[in-house]
Amino acid sequence: MVSQIQPSAQPEVIYPDSDGQPVANNTIQFGWIVEIKQNLDWLFADDPNVFVAGDLFWYPVEGRNKIVNAPDVMVVLGRPKGDRLCYQQWKEEGIAPQVVFEILSPSNTQTEMDKKLLFYDRYGVEEYYIYDPDRNNLRGWLRSEDGLDVIPQMEDWVSPRLKIQFALLTEGLQLYRPDGERFLTYTEISRNAEQERQRAELAEQARRDAIPRLLQMNLSIEQIAQALGLSVEEVRTFAQE
Repeated sequence: MVSQIQPSAQPEVIYPDSDGQPVANNTIQFGWIVEIKQNLDWLFADDPNVFVAGDLFWYPVEGRNKIVNAPDVMVVLGRPKGDRLCYQQWKEEGIAPQVVFEILSPSNTQTEMDKKLLFYDRYGVEEYYIYDPDRNNLRGWLRSEDGLDVIPQMEDWVSPRLKIQFALLTEGLQLYRPDGERFLTYTEISRNAEQERQRAELAEQARRDAIPRLLQMNLSIEQIAQALGLSVEEVRTFAQE
């Protein structure tokens, strides 16, 4: 009897989600990454099928974990929001990020950026933007039939995919939403988040303070809950405090 030799199982391919390097090399670069990513999150907040990520590993080819890049910010139209350890394109209906942003830091070399351009060109990015905050320099590429072509004039350029406008001002790059509202800065984002938190706390306190007055008006707990948008259990709890 001749025994059959079973083929050895193929080793599982691991797709790392980190290379141990920091998201940004300095606070200026980090601020720009956060500003662009957060504003794009807000811009597409009501569209469940727009995925925005910052510094997320993107693997375009299954089984090839050495083919990877981590754009500072990338936008994928047609893919659902949600957390991911990395973006494995073959698990995302084969959809590549359509728009990519890179923010330069002094440590970036020309060779490194040339490799990134080649990667984005080869794997299907439609719009690619690089901003150098130190030199206030903006460059862009747009996909044509032959691949990514340089956008000759970036001043007042409007992204075909995102509909956002780029304006190079003396003080730096300014981005505008399709409705004309400007992108908020990193500092403004933080300040607005704190103000929103304070408003929520004040609103919550106002609802709590209203419960004793409404009880004195002989409203039932159920009526109070409906009027204040609270659950019956919450009204009972607040009333006992």
